[in-house]
Amino acid sequence: MCALRAVADYGDDSGVFLGPTASRAERGGRVSEREARVLGLHEMPDPRAGAGSLTDAMALATHRALSRNRELTLARYELALEATRRPELRTHFDAAGAQFRELLTGLVTGLGSTAPDRHSLSLIAWADGLMFSCVAGSFSACVPTLEEVRASLRELLDGMLATRQAPDD
Repeated sequence: MCALRAVADYGDDSGVFLGPTASRAERGGRVSEREARVLGLHEMPDPRAGAGSLTDAMALATHRALSRNRELTLARYELALEATRRPELRTHFDAAGAQFRELLTGLVTGLGSTAPDRHSLSLIAWADGLMFSCVAGSFSACVPTLEEVRASLRELLDGMLATRQAPDD
């Protein structure tokens, strides 16, 4: 029930309080919509702009979740846990995640990924792990700077997108 209380604290952009009379699915949908706006999914770059643009966009979105939107990020994690027990929330939660996953898969494909599904999963897991650790986990008092997030993400992308060479025999 804690997740539902946290989710209910968020109104829509017009300031409408969702309160206890809103359905769980409606609350979950509103949190997902707000998160998509906060993360700036509409700001994701064209893959032709290169890996640097993706690094900058993802780092900024992740840092926003860690710094300016901690409560919304925490509500998303609470919603995720609640969705494991409530099928009506699972549908909304999965649909929201699919939007980002499909966008990210397209971006890494455009950057030349040899395994776009696996690479998008790794990028999402990296971002989720960092956000969870810094919002609710053992690093909650140590939020990284935007440059630190960017450097970490750059290392991950460089490893994923590097051209593999056969070892010298």
